[in-house]
Amino acid sequence: MSRDPERKIRAVIVDDEELARRLVREMLAAHPEVEVAAECANGFEAVKAIGELKPELVLLDVQMPKLDGFEVLELTGTDMAVIFVTAYDTYAMRAFDVHAVDYLLKPFSEARFEAALERAKSRLGQPAPAPAELARAARPPAQYAERIVVRDGVKVHIIPVDKLGYAEAQDDYVALASGGKKFLKQQTISSLEACLDPARFVRIHRSYIVNLERVARIEPYGKDSKLAILTDGTQLPVSRSGYARLATLLGETRA
Repeated sequence: MSRDPERKIRAVIVDDEELARRLVREMLAAHPEVEVAAECANGFEAVKAIGELKPELVLLDVQMPKLDGFEVLELTGTDMAVIFVTAYDTYAMRAFDVHAVDYLLKPFSEARFEAALERAKSRLGQPAPAPAELARAARPPAQYAERIVVRDGVKVHIIPVDKLGYAEAQDDYVALASGGKKFLKQQTISSLEACLDPARFVRIHRSYIVNLERVARIEPYGKDSKLAILTDGTQLPVSRSGYARLATLLGETRA
């Protein structure tokens, strides 16, 4: 679907440094076809602004307080062209892995900015990967998630994986149990499993992943079934293959 050439391109600038935001805004001033709809100083502001304004272009810092740039994209989706703007070149490959249009390393020249903007214009309206897949691609190989971000309306919850008791599949969502509460996140349980350290979290059933530290004991249930009893009393079903994985890991961690 082609966009109306008469309609301005809505842009959101996200950076925790005011001078950096000002520089980007000044460079965009030479492009009347681009309208700066909002400026954000942190990830929470960005999630709110992107959700409300539905911009077509986001110029996004990576390392910011509260939420980093990759987490912002995970929470807002990818129906927009993204140019990462950051002082850290270590994020470059990750930026392209999550299908960013371009990556501007501070300090950058006006010519380099112009080239990135032209690339962004050519990519407007193109489909992008699902947020959960984006989040997985954003992590370096062999590095597992240390926290999980969940959007609940206008609220954003950050769940450290240490606080995650278990996860339950609910169609294309997962219910994350933490601190006596459940948080619903649009992500498949298989995708979540790939994000978690397999030495700490185990798929005990097609619908459940459990934190090994929360498992108090395993009890028989019926003829061929078993239950995992968690430290808070929660009972979770354990499949035959899940029991094999669980028993092996529990044996290793409690030997």
